[in-house]
Amino acid sequence: MKIRLTLLGSFFLVASSALHALDSVPKSEYRQRRTALAAKMKTGVAILFANEEPALEYQEFRQDEDFYYLTGWNEHGAAMIVIPAADAQPETPGTALGRRAAQPYREILFLPSRIARLEKYTGAQMDAATPEITAITGFDEVLPMTELPAVLNKLALSDRMRLRKVWAEQNSPEAKSLLNFVGSTLGSPEIDAAEDVSQPIMELRAIKSPAEVALIRKASNASIAGQLAGMRAIKPEVRERTVAGVELAKMMEDGCERASYPPIVGSGPNSTTLHYSENSRTMQAGDLVVIDAAGEYSMYASDITRTMPVSGHFTARQREIYEIVLGAQRAAAAAFVAGTSKINDPEHKRPDSLDTVAFDYINAHGKDLHGQPLGQYMIHGIGHLVGIDVHDPWDYSRPLDKGMVFTIEPGIYLPEEGFGVRIEDTYYVDESGKLIDLIEKLPHEAKDVEAAMKK
Repeated sequence: MKIRLTLLGSFFLVASSALHALDSVPKSEYRQRRTALAAKMKTGVAILFANEEPALEYQEFRQDEDFYYLTGWNEHGAAMIVIPAADAQPETPGTALGRRAAQPYREILFLPSRIARLEKYTGAQMDAATPEITAITGFDEVLPMTELPAVLNKLALSDRMRLRKVWAEQNSPEAKSLLNFVGSTLGSPEIDAAEDVSQPIMELRAIKSPAEVALIRKASNASIAGQLAGMRAIKPEVRERTVAGVELAKMMEDGCERASYPPIVGSGPNSTTLHYSENSRTMQAGDLVVIDAAGEYSMYASDITRTMPVSGHFTARQREIYEIVLGAQRAAAAAFVAGTSKINDPEHKRPDSLDTVAFDYINAHGKDLHGQPLGQYMIHGIGHLVGIDVHDPWDYSRPLDKGMVFTIEPGIYLPEEGFGVRIEDTYYVDESGKLIDLIEKLPHEAKDVEAAMKK
């Protein structure tokens, strides 16, 4: 009995260590995603690989996003296949295609061999021999990575048509090497991964489940706390990266494992550069500072930008531009219609685009120093999808719909006047089509921003 308890204790230690204690959607949901992928594929076989362990110890490991979306597995070096069910087929006269029995849906996770010496440095890992590994992973089958070529070989021998439609991530060196090897074992020409598996996965990833929204909300709440801490740290003669460090520390204190993206803290003239990343300037009295910073909670991102006056009070001109940007954000949010609205229209001509709504609002309010409309200074799109990636993949020619999470982030950048303003929130479309602002608790009004800086 003592031995059994020791083994169980070791097993749970390995499991918790290997999965890095991330929160997760239910394992059943990962399986639903895999079966949904199979339904979109209809036939063939999908092959995906986990990311490899970084070569150097100071390089951070982050799992391949599509692989994580389908598996929830956060260890390096794994692979998975999904094989849709197939009906029985009679023999085709005059061809080499024989009769095929009906085939059930199949999913397999392949785990690499453990290397005891390396685990002294990286921590214990799991493999296919780990007790209860199918329950831990939620996969029907878990096999050693060494079995992957053999499984594909047997699949091809039982149904030659299967490997004529291989789904894989485009330009995946692992998939290419694997298929070349399997082709050689069959004495066949090179097998190509002609189908891009990222496309059907993109469609699945775009619609967030309640469990995913809960993780994004946790990322958003931690990011709000980080932004508030940053607001209180802003003072003349404080370096930009000091504020970035304050925000990152607070986000991680509140449960984030990393930033969603390198934080942007751009003061004065740097506030007019969209992706300024040096964070090296010392803030000066009278500056505005644009802070685009948010955290990632259990692989799910948030995205927030706020603009603050370094001296604690907006000037009249700064406040004017700030309120125009805020008005544009609110106009775009108010115009949203699930299933109809799109995000970006670079030409600002489509009335169904939130981009156009914000652009038109900015053009109708305020002028530059030369009396010209301000729309020309909104130099980026209004938003993007958010999820496992802070810029989740999406076809932006298609409308936004229920279950999606995305940003609305208008901005006006005035290099001639030495400042820019951007306000960005992350939104969720609920089951009724209502737009929910996940960043609602962070100050929006200029006066509320000023008050938050004093707390």
